[in-house]
Amino acid sequence: MMIRLIYASRAINLGPADVKDILSSSRRNNHKLAITGALSLSNGIFLQCLEGERSAVNALYHHILQDKRHNKPEILSLEEITQRQFTTWNMGLIAATTENTELFLKYSSAAEFDPFTMSAPALKEFFTEVMSNARWLS
Repeated sequence: MMIRLIYASRAINLGPADVKDILSSSRRNNHKLAITGALSLSNGIFLQCLEGERSAVNALYHHILQDKRHNKPEILSLEEITQRQFTTWNMGLIAATTENTELFLKYSSAAEFDPFTMSAPALKEFFTEVMSNARWLS
């Protein structure tokens, strides 16, 4: 059974090298586990979508819970899926650039991008738009 898990956490003392390391290890490890998804980092908040077999996604999320770079991870959406949204992305990055501000704020219910306040349908729509506009992914 495949699932899609979306979670958010607060980033702790991250620099560009840390983000690069997270992406590199995520892409490598996710490939081994057959997990796909996307990661955004904006306003010091991680928002990540993970897709794959339930046991693999569950194991990865428990690993994330132990990662000191993530503060107070919170599951925002969890659903069974029959097909992946991110079929070819072991881990895409949605960069927090000036040109992406409109995308981030379009789905946020706050003046600043805050996925903790977003509904599950808004989160799903956010990632759907991200996937349909591959330019958002690095």
